[in-house]
Amino acid sequence: MQLFQCSYCQHPIYFDNTQCTVCQHHLGFDAQYMHMLALQPGQRAGEFVEAVTQKAYRFCQNHQHQVCNWIIPFDSPEQFCPACRLNRIIPDLNQPQYYCRWQKIELAKHRLVYALLRWNLPLLSKLESPERGLVFDFKANPNDDRAPKVMTGHASGVITLNIAEADDVERMMAKQNMAEVYRTLLGHFRHEIGHYYWDVLVADSGYLARFRQLFGDERACYQQAVKDYYQHGVPSNWMDAYISAYATMHPWEDWAESWAHYLHIVDVLETATSFGMSIHPQIVHEEQHFMYFKQRENPYFLTDFNEIFQAWLPVAFAMNSVNRSMGQEDFYPFVISPKVMEKLQLIHQVIHGLPPVPDNPVTVDG
Repeated sequence: MQLFQCSYCQHPIYFDNTQCTVCQHHLGFDAQYMHMLALQPGQRAGEFVEAVTQKAYRFCQNHQHQVCNWIIPFDSPEQFCPACRLNRIIPDLNQPQYYCRWQKIELAKHRLVYALLRWNLPLLSKLESPERGLVFDFKANPNDDRAPKVMTGHASGVITLNIAEADDVERMMAKQNMAEVYRTLLGHFRHEIGHYYWDVLVADSGYLARFRQLFGDERACYQQAVKDYYQHGVPSNWMDAYISAYATMHPWEDWAESWAHYLHIVDVLETATSFGMSIHPQIVHEEQHFMYFKQRENPYFLTDFNEIFQAWLPVAFAMNSVNRSMGQEDFYPFVISPKVMEKLQLIHQVIHGLPPVPDNPVTVDG
């Protein structure tokens, strides 16, 4: 994610900030121009004007619930911002613990939508396009222990999230029970949106043949694949071709897992680039150029996949080392094999509308 600044005093701010700590202006995110604007109350009810241009805005309807800091033009007929208008079901706000969970969920979802807008990917609600649109259902488990629990997943443009995932203890217990090395709300969103975009961008496109070549035939019975995965586990050599053990279940899950990792990589690299980060390790063999990083172009707009991947290796290695210095788990506890690189390259091509062939094979200098 980019580094944001207050449009009035230019003080650095976070994506979820609602007030500048220096000039005290209200802050609102303008999704059209991807900027954080300094705002002050206007003359009309609900109106806020940008402190420099005096352009009129109002906050998304969900701002009143302290779950959204996005703004829309004051005269717009929309009541919700591009991220919140995708919601279909939200938690029961009469339950205090659900309210806190929803706040965490929305922060993660807004980060996801930021990336989708960055790439200008199709992003319509089901109100706008019942067949091809997207909605989010945030549900709690029923009070009756005998009733089926809410399953996080995607089906025909509906992304369902069990709000228990926003409880840190519940999520860490699930992570341990599933023997996972990474489990976050943002990771869930990035995974499930991968399923959605497979339907929208791959299923009936010229990318399908290449998808099947790399990921396998999605026509394989999904229910049987799930059964086999939980009964028989994963092959011992799964890391040769998959980004995670879960990706081995079915080609659709392999795609969604790989899609999520592509989003992880690009967003982290944008953050590193925005901060002007560079990596020049003090190592003996200076010819190992693959350990160096100094990115100037925004990775969201790079069309050369090699540039993205070659930037990722030193950043991930450095961040893992920083985390270990603090006694924390690895920042990126995954191994990207050559076969996984090819899968990530196809996702890159799909997102950027590039031909579905490896025109330039993925390489690593050094």
